Amino acid sequence: MEHFRPDVLISEEDINLRIDDLARAINTEFAGEEIVVICILKGAFMFCSDLIKKLELPVRLDFMQVSSYGEGTVSSGNVKLEMDVSENLKDQNILIVEDIVDTGLTINTLVEMLKVRNPKKIKLASLLFKPSRNKFPVNIDYLGFEIEDKFVIGYGLDYAGRYRELPYIGVLNAGN
Repeated sequence: MEHFRPDVLISEEDINLRIDDLARAINTEFAGEEIVVICILKGAFMFCSDLIKKLELPVRLDFMQVSSYGEGTVSSGNVKLEMDVSENLKDQNILIVEDIVDTGLTINTLVEMLKVRNPKKIKLASLLFKPSRNKFPVNIDYLGFEIEDKFVIGYGLDYAGRYRELPYIGVLNAGN
């Protein structure tokens, strides 16, 4: 198997520095309160792990898995719930941790699913945002990086199940 090294878009160091900033903001907003962090699998697992290590709050961690991409590089337009949370979310502070918001369809669908469970508050932390692809307005409370419309991999993000292990965000090029 060939060894693939994509072009670096966001370095490991820049990711770590930005997560420090996001954690400080979350710690300030939720000071003295418990939060339920919902990590959106599979792509957000690295971001979520690094983020919650820096939170100085009582945290309960849960997971959801939704998909709209499958094996391709373009959203299918259909959001499928593959795994739901196990926590009771009534009257809880929820922090959704997502890898990337592009069209906004997946996160909007997810937020609507969670609202019916009557949480106290729902906030969104997303590592990446592609404003040029956004079709469904999304309020990202804690944003890592705004990026151009490129297919990115690494730091949890994949292409057909590969490249999640990269410690940085890279660009998947047509020639790779």
